Amino acid sequence: MKNPQIQVRRKPRQSRAKLTQEALQDSFVRLLHERQADKITIREITDLAGVGLGTFYEYFSKKEDLVALTIHRHVKNNAENLKTYAHSLIKLSTNLALDEYLKQVIRYQLEQIQAQQFLWAQTFLLERQISNIESYRKSYEMMVQMWQSILAPVIKDAEQLKRISLNMQRVCYGFVSQTLLVEPEFGEWVMLKREILLSLGKSNFE
Repeated sequence: MKNPQIQVRRKPRQSRAKLTQEALQDSFVRLLHERQADKITIREITDLAGVGLGTFYEYFSKKEDLVALTIHRHVKNNAENLKTYAHSLIKLSTNLALDEYLKQVIRYQLEQIQAQQFLWAQTFLLERQISNIESYRKSYEMMVQMWQSILAPVIKDAEQLKRISLNMQRVCYGFVSQTLLVEPEFGEWVMLKREILLSLGKSNFE
């Protein structure tokens, strides 16, 4: 059952508090490699992070809040990483065609996901288990905005930019999330990249 409200009890305002919160998230991710999320206890998370139960409850009211924040951080970090890479391509070439630009960005995105395949498979699964519709919409909008930032240097028309950015998110998210949900140990990444590009009408990428 999806949780109707997932909230962080207290946002860290000092660097030490932020590190503590991140340590709790990192501990959860490490334990996730050993067992399913519903089998992980708060005590195990705090023990691995080296903090007490009281510290956990300073920031989170329940485990699902920690899971939600961990998912958000993972998705946000990926978006920032992809934007940085895309903008570096623009700096290296002032005459990069849209087709080639998208091909390189998608290739890089898939390589990053493949490198953390287990975590991404778990992220998509947990997202469906705990995220309410409002959280999902915010996350989706963040990714659409990421694509707008990536495509803005090569698409000047505002309406076209909005439309293509939305379709990029629809296609890439749909292909990758559905693939890893059904087959967490999926291995045909070259084929997946080709099919994503073909679905975007870029058959000349082959």
